[in-house]
Amino acid sequence: MSTAIKFGTDGWRARIAEDYTFDNLRRCAQGFATYLHNEGLAGKGVVIGHDKRFHADNFAAAAAEVLAANGIHVWLTDGATPTPTISYAVVDKQAGGAINITASHNPPEDCGFKVRDPLGGALAPAALKKVEAVIPEIDGVKRMRLDDAMSDGMVTKFDAAPAYIAQINRLIDLEPIRNAGFKVLVDCMWGNGAGWFPRLLGDSKTQIHEVHNERNPIFPHMSRPEPISPNVDHGLSFVKKVGADVAIINDGDADRVGFGDENGNFIDQLRVYGMLGYYFLELRGERGPIVKTISTTKMLNKLGKLYGVPVHETGVGFKYIAPKMVEVGAMIGGEESGGYAFREHVPERDGLLAGLFLLDMMVRTGKKPSELLDTVFGIVGAHYYDRIDSSFEQERKPEILANVAAARPDTIGGLKCTDIVTIDGHQFIMEDGGWLLVRFSGTEPIIRVYCETTHGDRVEAILNDGMKIAGLR
Repeated sequence: MSTAIKFGTDGWRARIAEDYTFDNLRRCAQGFATYLHNEGLAGKGVVIGHDKRFHADNFAAAAAEVLAANGIHVWLTDGATPTPTISYAVVDKQAGGAINITASHNPPEDCGFKVRDPLGGALAPAALKKVEAVIPEIDGVKRMRLDDAMSDGMVTKFDAAPAYIAQINRLIDLEPIRNAGFKVLVDCMWGNGAGWFPRLLGDSKTQIHEVHNERNPIFPHMSRPEPISPNVDHGLSFVKKVGADVAIINDGDADRVGFGDENGNFIDQLRVYGMLGYYFLELRGERGPIVKTISTTKMLNKLGKLYGVPVHETGVGFKYIAPKMVEVGAMIGGEESGGYAFREHVPERDGLLAGLFLLDMMVRTGKKPSELLDTVFGIVGAHYYDRIDSSFEQERKPEILANVAAARPDTIGGLKCTDIVTIDGHQFIMEDGGWLLVRFSGTEPIIRVYCETTHGDRVEAILNDGMKIAGLR
């Protein structure tokens, strides 16, 4: 029997050469081609791009061969391209969607297959189910040689950068950042973000210092290209060495971002989302709905009340955030893993644009990152976050699910439990407005236990109670 392919939080990801094979990749591409025909989108063409993982460029070429054989024109990127740049290319080309060969922040052994809609955003869960339903066995896959497809005009290689850069310049004035004289450390995490900040801000008073900016699919100095501790530690060690004012850390496909302050301290993504909310509401004076997953910060709920804007909570992943952003016309959307999307752009994470917005925040206020965080805390109070990712024996999954579903704790970490939310996993709301969330990852075979609280001394106890609820301690 062939591999049963299921799309998780953001596409399909699997171990290269185990389940992620050329045959299975082609099956996914055929399923997407059939979906596009069924939805009347095939005539608009498709953008295909990839990251810098092992064989990613060859996997992208194989996907292009399948779509071309199905009569669908392909714009194939001419090299590794950031995910937000690929997503914007869908809008620029007025295409029917995109295929992106990337496993984002997963371990180096993995690769992935992401699909996007005509707006450049993630397909909604119902649409993903339609794609899954028409993924055939390998003998049902159409294909043609890439050289023939290019000769026939069915595949066109292109550079997605110029259109994306023009879009960036419509969304933010880069001149004040260029003239600020900042020293910016950029950790590219061996990924697609390499060279982009020098390209956008180079030849100016602001200096860009890149680290981990070559292609290296084993991702040295980190277990995976995910901008969280301890993966960020090696990059942050350069902050003091180069005298940087800020560190910007992009994940492997540059759709997510992490930040370090002027002292080399990591600023977690929940705090960053609070800072971005403040930036748009206070410094730019913008108004509009905010969309957030349940796994990100309640600081946004507090800012929403203060500034009179609605806050919508969704399940985890941009397959929920993107459709909600479009539905409500959101000003900003984001998630706990450092993915943030913005109005008048594609409803997709953009780690490059988010980094530029933070630099603009520094320009507008004259404050360093640690001072900006203090400013936000001065409005909504200090918030503390942490997460445990735990592997488990897969046969225990039903037992763990039952444990969590049955849990009705009076207290968590010594704080009274006031409510339980089951949008995605089980979220236990605490008396301080903080929360504990227990859910299975949609991209990896692990269980995640997260928390946010206003009591910094309770974080460890809250997470420990979460593991006990799951029956893992």
